[in-house]
Amino acid sequence: MTTTFAGNADEAVAGIEDGSTVLVGGFGLAGMPFDLVEALIRQGATDLTVVSNNAGNGEVGLAALLKAGRVRKVICSFPRQSDSYVFDELYRAGRVELEVVPQGNLAERMRAAGAGIGAFYCPTGVGTPLAEGKETRVIDGRTYVLEYPIKGDVALISAHRSDGAGNLVYRKTARNFGPVMATAATTVIAQVTEIVPTGGLDPEAVVTPGIYVDRVVRADARRLTVQGAH
Repeated sequence: MTTTFAGNADEAVAGIEDGSTVLVGGFGLAGMPFDLVEALIRQGATDLTVVSNNAGNGEVGLAALLKAGRVRKVICSFPRQSDSYVFDELYRAGRVELEVVPQGNLAERMRAAGAGIGAFYCPTGVGTPLAEGKETRVIDGRTYVLEYPIKGDVALISAHRSDGAGNLVYRKTARNFGPVMATAATTVIAQVTEIVPTGGLDPEAVVTPGIYVDRVVRADARRLTVQGAH
């Protein structure tokens, strides 16, 4: 597989279909692929299932996608916080579905998808409403709940740099879910702040090998913010 380099974010998200499951990187605003999400809004895909750590902040990024009415379901760990009012209003009105997944389970379910693991047993959530209806099993005296992988049709992630082969490095907290999402989706699209020639990255610093990355686009320089500062 060869990574392609898009001329702009609109070109990068072309072809995302209605009804897709979209993995969106970011821990709050840190590492949120703003340019790609805004391009997805312009692109028009709807009835989406979005998998992310949060359910949006303010009215930017993922919250803007929700406000545009493009999301059918959100799978996340933290749907409510002080500035998640867009999601709050949609959920209370019955206009968006929600699946809450403990943060470690969320990461592990995507990692399982990338690793080809059919399912796994985990103790997190046992005895809570999050485990209702799920298979449980006692292993070595402890109860575990069966969890299934989360696979994405598309992953939208943000990285710090890419080289000409699509290898990615991240910056501090902005790394968060990007690496695991890159392994769990059929099509992986990354926005980066800088593209360097192949060989321009220290191989020991590469977190996501280019074999996982389908498309790369340089973020709009006018909108670049310090990533990982949270």
